[in-house]
Amino acid sequence: MPAYAPLRQPFVRPPDLNGGTGHTPVAIVGAGPVGLALAIDLAQRGVASVVLDDNDVVSIGSRAICWAKRTLEIFDRLGIGERMLAKGVTWQTGRLFHGDREVYAFDLLPEAGHKYPAFINLQQYYVEEFLIDRARDFPDLIDLRFLSEVVDHAAEGDGVRITVDTPEGRYDLIATWLVACDGAGSPTRKRMGLPFEGQTFEEQFLIADIEMAGNPFGDGPPERWFWFDPVFHPGKSALLHQQPDNIYRIDLQLDPGSDPASDMNEDRVMSRIRAITGGKPLRLDWISLYRFRCMRLDRFVHGRVIFAGDSAHVVSPFGARGGNGGIQDIDNLGWKLAAVVSGAAPHGLIDSYDVERGHAADENIRYSTRATNFMTPKSPIEALFRAETLRLAQDQPFARRMINSGRLSQPCHLSGFGPQTLGGGTVAPGTTLIDAPVGMDWLVSVLPLGLCLVGFGDVVLPDVAGLARIGVGQRAADYPCYPDRDGFAMERYGRDIAYLIRPDGYVAACFARPDAESVHKAMLRALGHPTTTEVT
Repeated sequence: MPAYAPLRQPFVRPPDLNGGTGHTPVAIVGAGPVGLALAIDLAQRGVASVVLDDNDVVSIGSRAICWAKRTLEIFDRLGIGERMLAKGVTWQTGRLFHGDREVYAFDLLPEAGHKYPAFINLQQYYVEEFLIDRARDFPDLIDLRFLSEVVDHAAEGDGVRITVDTPEGRYDLIATWLVACDGAGSPTRKRMGLPFEGQTFEEQFLIADIEMAGNPFGDGPPERWFWFDPVFHPGKSALLHQQPDNIYRIDLQLDPGSDPASDMNEDRVMSRIRAITGGKPLRLDWISLYRFRCMRLDRFVHGRVIFAGDSAHVVSPFGARGGNGGIQDIDNLGWKLAAVVSGAAPHGLIDSYDVERGHAADENIRYSTRATNFMTPKSPIEALFRAETLRLAQDQPFARRMINSGRLSQPCHLSGFGPQTLGGGTVAPGTTLIDAPVGMDWLVSVLPLGLCLVGFGDVVLPDVAGLARIGVGQRAADYPCYPDRDGFAMERYGRDIAYLIRPDGYVAACFARPDAESVHKAMLRALGHPTTTEVT
């Protein structure tokens, strides 16, 4: 019996089945982490949505488990970050092995002064459970509809007509915007006949979740362990992660073209796992097979239909770029969609989601492809290159930079994408904010939902209509001010400088001497409004 038994979500008869056609500003297809996160993001900004899912349970199996620091900061804003941190397994150290020899270890967050760690491991079903609980905090803005399969959709006027099949019949729903968060096999994408192009690799991997008391590889803090050519699985790669509830994730590379039925045989799976864990008592909780795929839509925005998460792009699991990338899609999309729906921004702002997250998808695919090529050499020369790199990396730092077992998720840089200006700050426009302790709280937690001008040190922040302001290390003002606890904020951002921060945490502009006119123009540019002059 699996360690986690999900509660079934009830089917609630929607009013649309009683006649007539309902309307919603946003319809979200898919109640996975991406779709639920978007519904909560919109609700926090006062925008209503209907979430449609053909199932009535959260995901089966742990699926996505590694949640990166930036993603945890987004979940913090959505209201579940601290709950995830309390339940998850925190780690920041990774170890690489070649055969039975440790090559080197790396620390993903060597500095203090951050609310969230580099990574936590937490099964996707818990994340979905927490998001559903949080969504129910907005009963007037989030309409969760389970056992509600979208079977058709078509453009209609300035919106989309959606046909939904339920246990009690079909109905139509009109949405101003339809956001497809319906996964890698996206029915929405297939109905539209959109090409999903990229590369599928021959190599297969077996995922096994096992329940076992005690780490099979030591009693230290949780870590990520990756093996090239381990003694227990010669000639292949393997990966180990610890999860809550004494669940361990093991990934094992398989032979190209191996028989899936044979590889999924429980006796064979257990034999492979026991070769790793020795004689420790264990129980198989969940198994799955996957192939590396790096694919994406050419465009993520098609009229009033928007794609996010795996429906828009997929990458290999190594590097934890799938789930994290999907949540970062929503972080980019949510505030823009809310601004357009409310009339605060032109429709063209949605196009910047396509540009920016398309760039992020390309970056993730590039890193995933490089990892795949290093992990699975295709020729004797590539195999020799990998072996020599691993040999040198034990005591040569330059060689360590060449090893690729899945570059772990980081927010992408948007320098050169979208309206950004630079005024001499140490955190450049196009990069995400860096957390720091402020007062008795954290910078990522005190920022408001909208655009915000943040001043560090003795800089005067002008009052601009529609723009929030906060100060760090400033004297009392007519806006919230927080002490620079332990000096991390000034060290990271500089002194006597102001930054315009977008709602998704990206720096849009920085100013040594901010004045109302230049800040207002930068705000308009961030919202997608044309300005007559360049901001400096």
